[in-house]
Amino acid sequence: VMKMLLVVLVTLWLDAATSAKLGVVQTEAGLVEGRTHRMGLFRTVEVFKGVPFADVPRRWEKPKAHPGWSGILKATKAQDRCLQVNLLQTKTRGSEDCLYLNIFVPHGGQVSTNLPVMVYLFGGAFLLGASNDVAVLGDSLYDGKEMADRGGVIVVTVNYRVGTLGFLSTGDARLPGNYGLWDQHAAISWVRRNIRAFGGNPDNITIFGQSAGAASVSYQMLSPYSRGLFRRAISQCGVALSPWALQKNPMALTKKIARKVGCWRSNEDEMLTCLKMSDPSGLTMAGKIDVLLLLGKGVVMDLLELAPVVDGDFIPDNPSRLFHNAARFDYMAGVNSMDGHFFAGVDVPNINTRNETTVSQVRGLLAGLTKEKGSAAVDSAFGVYSAHWGSAPEQAMVKKTVADIETDFLFLVPTQLALQLHANNSRSALIARTYSYLFNMKTRIPGFPAWVEAEHAEDLQYLFGKPFSMPLVYFPRHRDLSGYMIAYWTNFAKNPNSGNSKVPALWPPFTKYHHPYLIINHKISKSSIGYDLRSDHVLYWRDTYSQLPSVHQEEEVCNLRQGS
Repeated sequence: VMKMLLVVLVTLWLDAATSAKLGVVQTEAGLVEGRTHRMGLFRTVEVFKGVPFADVPRRWEKPKAHPGWSGILKATKAQDRCLQVNLLQTKTRGSEDCLYLNIFVPHGGQVSTNLPVMVYLFGGAFLLGASNDVAVLGDSLYDGKEMADRGGVIVVTVNYRVGTLGFLSTGDARLPGNYGLWDQHAAISWVRRNIRAFGGNPDNITIFGQSAGAASVSYQMLSPYSRGLFRRAISQCGVALSPWALQKNPMALTKKIARKVGCWRSNEDEMLTCLKMSDPSGLTMAGKIDVLLLLGKGVVMDLLELAPVVDGDFIPDNPSRLFHNAARFDYMAGVNSMDGHFFAGVDVPNINTRNETTVSQVRGLLAGLTKEKGSAAVDSAFGVYSAHWGSAPEQAMVKKTVADIETDFLFLVPTQLALQLHANNSRSALIARTYSYLFNMKTRIPGFPAWVEAEHAEDLQYLFGKPFSMPLVYFPRHRDLSGYMIAYWTNFAKNPNSGNSKVPALWPPFTKYHHPYLIINHKISKSSIGYDLRSDHVLYWRDTYSQLPSVHQEEEVCNLRQGS
C-alpha cells in the first residue's frame, strides 16, 4: 500500500511540475500554442517554433507586418530557412517565406513572468544559416532549451534573409541593400512588442550572435533605428569593423551577379528590372563563393563579398563613426583564440600537414591581406609577426603564426577596436559597461595539429549546452565549461556582473584606460583575468598599418609628380 501511495504521490508531483505552462498565447497577429519539454524536477521549457514575425518579404524590400491568422497556430516545428545555397554550394535550399522565430520559455513550479530575453542571430558569412541550423542527433545547434533552463532567461532564435536576396545592393536608393539587417530589426522589434505575453521583460532584451551574426549584432547597435529597442549586446567572433563585414563596392558585385543570371545590360535600370524578374534560386546560386578562384592566388576573405553596406539609412555612415549610437547598450565581445585557423588553412593549406610552411608563404599571406597598402605593409607586418621566432623557428611556431595573422586580421583586432570605441563612447560606467573575453578551449575537432586551440564557432556547442543535452559525446570538463558560459552570458543579460548564477571569477569591465579580459575555458579561476589582449598586434594594425598610404594614394602622388 505504501508503495502504491508513493507512486501516486510521485505521479501527482510530476504532473504538478509540468503543469506550469503558458498554453495558448495571444500575439499581435493571432494565437499561438507551443510544446512543453520536461528538463528536470519542477523544471520545464515551453517551446514555440515557427512563429511569424513579418509577412513573406517581397524581393529586395524591407519586411512588412504579418497580416495575421485566425484560430490557434500550432507552433511546434521550425519553418523553412531563408532561400540560400547549401553547404557544398551545389544547389539551393529554403524558401522566400522564411521570416519566423523560435521562443524557449523556462518555467519552475509556476509560470514565468518578467524574465530577461536573449535574441540570437546566427552566423554563416551572410550567405547561409538558419535559426534552427545544424541538427546533430536531434535538436539543432541553436536549440535554446538548455540555456533557457539553466540560465533562467527566455531565448529567441530568428531567421533573416541571407545571400543575394538579403544583401545585394547598388550602393544607392535603387537597391539600397541590408535587407537581412532590416529582417533582424523587425524580429527584435516583434520581440519587444510581444514577449510580455510569453513571460518576458520587453525592457530587458539582450541580442547576441556569432560570426556574421556577431557583426549583425554590432550593426544593430550602431543603427539609429535601434534606440531604446534593446539593452545589451554580445558579439562572438565578429564585429561591424571586421574586414569581411562591409561591402566596399556593391555595384560591381551586382553587375557580376547580373552577368551570371543573364541580366547584364549597359543601362543599369534595365539590368535591375531584369534582376527583379529573375528566378530566385538562380539569383541565390549566383551569389555563391567561387572557391576555385583561390587556387594559388588571393585569400579567402576576398571571396566573402555579400555583406551589409553603408546605405545612408539603417547604416548611415562608416561603422567606425557610429559608436555614439551604441553608447547606451551594455556590450560584451570576444573571439576564439584560433578564429582564423580555418581560413588560414585554406589560404596556406600546409599549416595543417607535415609539409614545411616557408617564410615566403607567410609573406604571401600578408600580401593577400594587405594588398590595399602595397609592399611596405608586408615588410612591416612580417617584422611584427616574426619578432619572436629567433634565428631558426620551429615549424609549429611558423604554422601557428599563420593562424594568428588571420585571427588577428579578421576577428581579434577589429573586436578590440570595437570594444575600445564602445568604452570611449560610454563615457562612464553609469551609461553602459563593456566586457572583453578570449575563448581558448582546445579544439575537439580530430586531426588538427597539437597547437590548434579554439576553432571558429567552437564556442557555440558550450553556450547552447550540448555537453548537457548530449552527455555521451562530451567529458565532465566540457560540462564545466558549458555551465560557466551559460552563467556568464545569462548573468550579463540580467545585469552585468550581478546576475544570480554562480561564476568562478568576477569579470572586470573594459574601460577607456583599463583593458582586462576573461580567459574562457574549463578551468576558469581568479587568475583567468588577462590584460591588454595582444596589445602589440592591436596597436600595429590600429596605428602603424592604418597610417601607411594606400596603393591608390601612392599612384595618385606618382601621377601628380609625372604631371608636373
